[in-house]
Amino acid sequence: MVEERNNNQSSVMIVVRDFDEMKDSRNVEEVEKRCEVGPSGKISLFTDLMGDPICRVRNSPAFLMLVAEMGEEEKEIVGMIRGCIKTVTCGKKISRSKNNVTKPLPIYTKVAYILGLRVSPSHRRLGIGLKLVARMEQWFRDNGAEYSYMATENDNYASINLFTQKCGYSKFRTPSILVNPVYAHKLNVPSNVTIIKLTSSEAESIYRRKFSTTEFFPRDIDSILQNKLTLGTFLAIPHGTYNAETWPDSDGFLTSPPESWAILSVWNCQGVFKLEVRGASLIQRAFAKTTRILDKLLPFLKLPSVPEVFKPFGLHFWYGLGGEGPRAVELVKALCAHAHNMARESRGCSVVATEVASQEPLKLGVPHWKRLSCAEDLWCIKRLGEDYSDGAVGDWTKSPPGLSIFVDPREI
Repeated sequence: MVEERNNNQSSVMIVVRDFDEMKDSRNVEEVEKRCEVGPSGKISLFTDLMGDPICRVRNSPAFLMLVAEMGEEEKEIVGMIRGCIKTVTCGKKISRSKNNVTKPLPIYTKVAYILGLRVSPSHRRLGIGLKLVARMEQWFRDNGAEYSYMATENDNYASINLFTQKCGYSKFRTPSILVNPVYAHKLNVPSNVTIIKLTSSEAESIYRRKFSTTEFFPRDIDSILQNKLTLGTFLAIPHGTYNAETWPDSDGFLTSPPESWAILSVWNCQGVFKLEVRGASLIQRAFAKTTRILDKLLPFLKLPSVPEVFKPFGLHFWYGLGGEGPRAVELVKALCAHAHNMARESRGCSVVATEVASQEPLKLGVPHWKRLSCAEDLWCIKRLGEDYSDGAVGDWTKSPPGLSIFVDPREI
């Protein structure tokens, strides 16, 4: 617990302490609501944590939530922050066998992630956000994290300024968030593509063999794949390669893979939080409803429709998107159609989304609406201590971006 007296309000004590789930949940929810008041006359996106303030970090290997409290006799929660720690790939090295065969191996580091920083609008510009970040970073250091990073919209200047100008973070990566509506009609999965659902162990084998050197690849990928929120991992291959009966298991596949293939996993965010769009006009709502009615009445026309997003709705997040070969983009598109149809059968799921590196070649196979998507999300990073060894990768904060990035669904 950290106690500090604010310079502007010398009689008010700011206490930063651990979140107490039993007594703080209701007060934290009130602060969240005050922070999510959207601009008048504009459409805004709101998040419903469904009564669980730590839902967005609960599935991480190690996590912490802190609250900032003001007042001495009548204490009031005025801010909060969440953080989690995991081990991920930050680079790769080349291993050479006795037969002079080279093999890339991942270089892992312990990295922390900051999310859900909130300060009540009536208590901003008092340094509360800075105190919350500093206390969270101390917990990161105490638990061996070498780096800390955060993600924000590239036009959230208040957040960007706090982290880059006051907390020592630097702009690091700009991945793309791709969002697509869930239509009333089914999407077509081409007949020349076969889709196989993998077991979690098969998916783990393929991910570790093919993607363990991808930046931010989580070393505990098995925990993610086995989590109840993962609805499945799917492999797309050209028709005639394998089917459910002739599938040789992951080892056989990896020994002799087809020329082209693609893989994708689905995470059910509906089990964590709900979203809601507010601020839309009656005309906008009526138009959206009309598109849904037409889509349901005339599904054979395959009309794009605006889903029900003006009341709480869920989403499916696609992660672990990857593949190889000249038909990889085509196979990714087939996987997205299959995953869309899964979401269509899931009650209350209105959108599907994924996040990929801005230069990801397979992005071309992911359908999305530009108006719903974000071409450049912003990730900022900080090295937490100078006493760490540079090792084989050097200072990760200064490394150039790769073509791909692994986005952990537990942090969405």
